[in-house]
Amino acid sequence: MKKLSVLLAALLLSAAISANAAQKLVSFEHAYKGGAIDKSISAIGGKVTKKFELIDVLVAVFPDNVKDASIYSLPGVTNVDEDRYLRWIEAVPSAMAAPQLPSLDQVLGMVRTGEGWEAPVFGDIRADVDPALKEIPWGVKRVNAAAAWDYTAGEGVKVAVIDTGIDYNHPDLAAVFKGGYNAVTPGATAMDDQGHGTHVSGTVAALKDLKGVVGVAPKVDLYVVKVLDKNGSGQYSWIVDGIEWAIKNNIKVINMSLGGRTGTDALAQVMKKAKEAGVTVVCAAGNDSGPVNYPAKYPEAIAVSASDSSDKLASFSSKGAEIVVIAPGVSVYSTKKGGGYTSMSGTSMASPHVAGLAALAVGAGAKTPDEVREALKRAATPLPGLKPTDQGAGMVDAFKLVR
Repeated sequence: MKKLSVLLAALLLSAAISANAAQKLVSFEHAYKGGAIDKSISAIGGKVTKKFELIDVLVAVFPDNVKDASIYSLPGVTNVDEDRYLRWIEAVPSAMAAPQLPSLDQVLGMVRTGEGWEAPVFGDIRADVDPALKEIPWGVKRVNAAAAWDYTAGEGVKVAVIDTGIDYNHPDLAAVFKGGYNAVTPGATAMDDQGHGTHVSGTVAALKDLKGVVGVAPKVDLYVVKVLDKNGSGQYSWIVDGIEWAIKNNIKVINMSLGGRTGTDALAQVMKKAKEAGVTVVCAAGNDSGPVNYPAKYPEAIAVSASDSSDKLASFSSKGAEIVVIAPGVSVYSTKKGGGYTSMSGTSMASPHVAGLAALAVGAGAKTPDEVREALKRAATPLPGLKPTDQGAGMVDAFKLVR
C-alpha cells in the first residue's frame, strides 16, 4: 500500500511538472551545436525535445520556475522565444468577402462577348462555353494561366503547400500529389483534417482533365506539409520543421497561406535558409486589414494581397510595403476536403495563385528566388486606383511571365 501511495505521488508530481512546463525555441551560436548546448539546458532542468538540422535552434521544455533570463545566461544562447500554439488561419466574414456586382456596361459587354460569366457573383448562370474553359475558376483565368500552358504548365517543378494537409484522394489532386510530411504528428500521413490545405492545393495544381477545376500550374509535382491541426492552429516549431523538410527535399516553391502577428528568430532563420537553398517562398499577407503578417513580412517572402472580381483590394486584405503582387482572393472556387468543390475567400486563396505562377516562372527558366520575384514583378500590371502598398507591382499575367 505504501509503495502504491509513493507511485501515485510520483505520478501526480510528474503531471504537475508537465502542466507547468514551458516549451521554448532556443537559438544558439553555431559553435555550441551538439552536446554542449544540450548539457547546459539539462543542467537547469530543461529537456531538449527537438533539434533542427539546418538552423542553430532547438526546442526544449523547461519547468515553469525556469525563467528566460536563466536560459539566456547559458553559454552560447542568443535568443529565446516561446513556442506558442496559435491559430494561423482565419475565416473571412462573408460580408467582407462579398464580390462587387458588375456595372450595366459590364453586363452588356458580357452579353456581347460571352466573356466574364465565370465571375463568382453569377454562380451557375453562365454563357455556354467550351468545357475546357468551364474548368478554369475565375481567379485562374484572371492571372491568364491558360495562356502559359502551351509553353509550360510547371512540369517537374516541386511545389510544397505548407498548411493543414491535403485530401490526397481528391480526383483533381490525386494524380499530382507526390508525397508529403506531417510535422504535427511525425510519421503520420499529411491527410487534411481541416479543409484549408486541400482548397489551397487545388488553386496551385488541380489536374487539367475537363472536370471540376484546374490549377494555375496543373503539371507540377505537388508535395504537402501538414503544420496545422484540425483547428487551423499550430506551434512555431511545427512550421519551422515543415519549411526545413521542404528545403531538405529540394522543393522549388513553397506556399504558406497562413499568418500571425509576430515572428520568431527560428522562423526568421529558416526563411533565410530557404532562400539560400534556392526555394521561392510565397506567403499570404493576412486577413486583418492591417499590416502584413508573418511569415509574409520577412524579406525572403513573396507577400501576396487579395483582390476581388472587380480588381478592387479585398476589404479584409492586409497591406504594406512588403506586398510584392496582388492576386484573386474573393470567392475562389477550388477543391474541397472529402471530394467536390467550394468557394473560399482570403489572402490564403490569393497566395496559391502566385505560388502557381512562381512554378510557371521556374518552368520557364527562372533559377533563383530573386529571379522568380523579378519575373513576377515584370509580368505584373498595376490595378487602377490601388496604391503600391495595396498591390505591390500589381496583377501578374502568366503569358507575360513565360514568354
